[in-house]
Amino acid sequence: MTARALLQRLAAMPEFGPLVLLLAEISLFTAINPTFLSPLNISNTLTFTVELGIIALAMTLLMTAGEFDLSVGSLFGFAPVLMWTLFNAGALPFEAAFLVAMLVAAVIGLVNGLFVTRLKIPSFLVTLGMLLVVRGTALYVTDGFPQRTWSAEGTWLASILVGDFYLGPFRIYASLFWFAALALALGYVLDRTKAGNWIQAAGGNPLAARARGVKVGRVKVALFVLTASCAAFAGMISSIRTSAAITSSS
Repeated sequence: MTARALLQRLAAMPEFGPLVLLLAEISLFTAINPTFLSPLNISNTLTFTVELGIIALAMTLLMTAGEFDLSVGSLFGFAPVLMWTLFNAGALPFEAAFLVAMLVAAVIGLVNGLFVTRLKIPSFLVTLGMLLVVRGTALYVTDGFPQRTWSAEGTWLASILVGDFYLGPFRIYASLFWFAALALALGYVLDRTKAGNWIQAAGGNPLAARARGVKVGRVKVALFVLTASCAAFAGMISSIRTSAAITSSS
């Protein structure tokens, strides 16, 4: 294959445009400030982006199914607030508080999905309303004050979620591996499984999908639950890493 044919083939790929844009941005920022590609900045960028990337992975599947969720930002802040409130009050051990926060997030996603699929309310309105409900609940529970987070440092769960180590000059957090595992798993589901076909059919032509036996409503509800759970998971990872759980971040 000639270089010209290879370039034409790459240009036809949908990923080629974003890749070119990414390379151009990296070149521009490096020209402005050479420390942009320093190990410290790369480590920090990897740390921040994977937490948001966990949400983006689930949101990608939800948008493929023709819906989206505006409440993920509030859940990102609410889940760690709930976890630390339960833990600091002595109501639950740290691990149990983590599971309760994940369960509550899943229930919120379930409510979003049922309102969208059963009541036929657009996901924009449902999730916008849920954003306000979740944020208001977090402010009510905490009176608007940050939650104490440092008393759980060193627990086995915190180490699994955000443990860090150095790879040469780069500081790597465990959250990077969680992101990679989710990316591989959800990518496989979307491209290689029957469930992935259902997701794409639900977003492409829901009427035809129903005629072929696809449970479009169930698919969308499951994706709302997944998106809410990933938002909560990412929020708790960020909270443990930064030792901060602030209601205004919701």
